[in-house]
Amino acid sequence: MRIDPVSLKLFLTVAELGTIAAAAEREHIAASAISKRISDLEAILATELFARSNKGIELTIAGAALQNLARGVINNLDNVYASMRDYSSGTRGLVRIFANVSTIAQFLPHDLQTFIEKYPLVQLQLEEQISTVTLRGVAQNAADIGFYADLGSQPEGVTVLPYREDHLVVVAPQRHTLGRRASLTTADLLEHHLVGLQTGSFINLQLIKASSELGLPVKFRMQVNSFDAVCLMVEANMGLGIMPRRLAQRYAKTFGIRLIPLHASWTTRKLNICIRSYDSLPVAARLLVDHLQQTGEAENDGTDRKRSG
Repeated sequence: MRIDPVSLKLFLTVAELGTIAAAAEREHIAASAISKRISDLEAILATELFARSNKGIELTIAGAALQNLARGVINNLDNVYASMRDYSSGTRGLVRIFANVSTIAQFLPHDLQTFIEKYPLVQLQLEEQISTVTLRGVAQNAADIGFYADLGSQPEGVTVLPYREDHLVVVAPQRHTLGRRASLTTADLLEHHLVGLQTGSFINLQLIKASSELGLPVKFRMQVNSFDAVCLMVEANMGLGIMPRRLAQRYAKTFGIRLIPLHASWTTRKLNICIRSYDSLPVAARLLVDHLQQTGEAENDGTDRKRSG
């Protein structure tokens, strides 16, 4: 026989109220059933928990010791219930996220921070990955939610949701020969050395695609893993870089770089959310997806109003 939580709870009620009859009334259970529970508990523990007399019942020394232990057990069980209730409601949990560097650098810090303000018990596990790895990771259940740059085709094994848009520009050293140009084309870029991001990134893939169409080689002088590194290498006159305009504007305040518009079909790009399916997500992940779409829609609406104004 094993000790069960119901018996412990009834034991605590009897100890608090001093009589089995009072405990039966509070718990809405027959007094004989409570008496049987107490007797079984005493048999399991091989000791008397209550001293019985004509005046009623009192805790024995063993009963007083069990009272302290039982309170801890019941409190822990209540905590288990409360924690599991948090998980089922989405207010507690773990959300695994893959995201490309552009999304992390531009949008996610604010959006994740406002989500955590609402759900502080949710743990977010964020990994930076290129878009192709992100799509594969979500499809294979290595991540719950992914953020990637739209590559122009419908990816397999995932559901795609809109998130944000960004606009790519060229960053050049202050004294570069192209620095005074009002705008550039892809052909202009391919005549010069470039500082690219890691292999497989959206920008690199687009440059390689354009070079194939134009019959010109891509002259990557080096490939780095962050936009900070791109700016450092551009400032050192190691080549031209391509990056989101809002980031370039921020970095231009710190680095010796110049922003030049790039006229190409791929410079305005969509940043999307990908999931396997909404219904299969953990509750916390669904709450995050809802939050991200709401914040994305709010920012896009604000951008549209500025344009129309």
